[in-house]
Amino acid sequence: MWMETKTEMEKASRSRASLSRRVLNGLMLCTGDMEHLDKYMQDKWFVLQLLVWGLRGVTRVILANNPLSGALILAALCWASPWQGLLGALGVLASTLTAVITGQESADVAGGLHGFNGMLVSLLMGVFSSAGDWYWWLLLPVCLGSATCVFLSSGLSTFLDHWDLPAAVFPFNIIIVFYLLCTGTDNPYFPHHPAVPPGALDHNDTKLVAVQVVRGIPLGVGQIYACGALGPSLLILGAVVLYSPLLAVHAVLGSAVGTLAGLSMAVRHESLYSGLSGFNGALGCMAVGGLFFTFSWRTHLFAVASAFFSAYADIALSNLLGTVGLPACSWAATLVATLMLLLTGSLAAYRIPIGQARAPEHNLRSRSQWEAGNTEERESTDV
Repeated sequence: MWMETKTEMEKASRSRASLSRRVLNGLMLCTGDMEHLDKYMQDKWFVLQLLVWGLRGVTRVILANNPLSGALILAALCWASPWQGLLGALGVLASTLTAVITGQESADVAGGLHGFNGMLVSLLMGVFSSAGDWYWWLLLPVCLGSATCVFLSSGLSTFLDHWDLPAAVFPFNIIIVFYLLCTGTDNPYFPHHPAVPPGALDHNDTKLVAVQVVRGIPLGVGQIYACGALGPSLLILGAVVLYSPLLAVHAVLGSAVGTLAGLSMAVRHESLYSGLSGFNGALGCMAVGGLFFTFSWRTHLFAVASAFFSAYADIALSNLLGTVGLPACSWAATLVATLMLLLTGSLAAYRIPIGQARAPEHNLRSRSQWEAGNTEERESTDV
């Protein structure tokens, strides 16, 4: 009797261990770049493929590449503002379809590389519009601006490929500035709010609230999608964790660094509280901290330096462009990340070619395997 009970307990234990292993393996399939999904979708309907491509484009905004993360981010945007969620979805759809129609590289389209600029353009048009939500005429420039990003991205990629540099969000930054310059604040059809420089005097200057400043750190991650609500911002951060915990850590660290830089420059309290001081720092930190450079203690410190550089550059550009009512968008992080990718010296050895960049954890494993292979090869050739 005792032996039978012991056998049953062992079987139950093995069953639980097997179930836990299957659940863990299932969760692991949902992390990282989910390359297995691309193979599965090859012979599926075009509409389903387009959905996956669009969701990858949604996550490319925050330097990730996971369709499940894209679904979470789109849900977060709809939670914060259904109108913004609609604009974002329309923007990524318009740019992705334009890339398909114009015959862009299929791997780039499938990887969402032609979707994220269009999404950013549509989101910023909605944020700066002073016509309010559900202003249907705004869909016209949203579609046209998002589609135009494909042509700019294609042209810039051809030029920047000579130095193995990404087009990144240069198309978005260019298109949104052109749109705001063309329309103006008093345009009868597409009016917009002028941008306020972060260094402008705060007329309602009060004592700084520490809790609000700390709250601005996760909001800095949400502001990458022009989202200023705490709950949706945390959901966006969760989507990054699903893709890569290491990338999420650098996102929060970079936003904190950007907030610290804003404090040191005494920017307006609203910039600190809303996360606007942190999002360029977050982007600069993520680009270096494991995405385009293999993670190590050297590149980690380099990522922190990149975050500081991006944050201070953003303050300078925002004050400069704010004098004519224009936002600095993500010019600072884009320019700084491009400069960092051109770096020479010992840190350049950690540089990952643009076409091979994956989730930071994957990059780290690949480098470890490569170094282990080189070590074995050297040992085998020793006499």
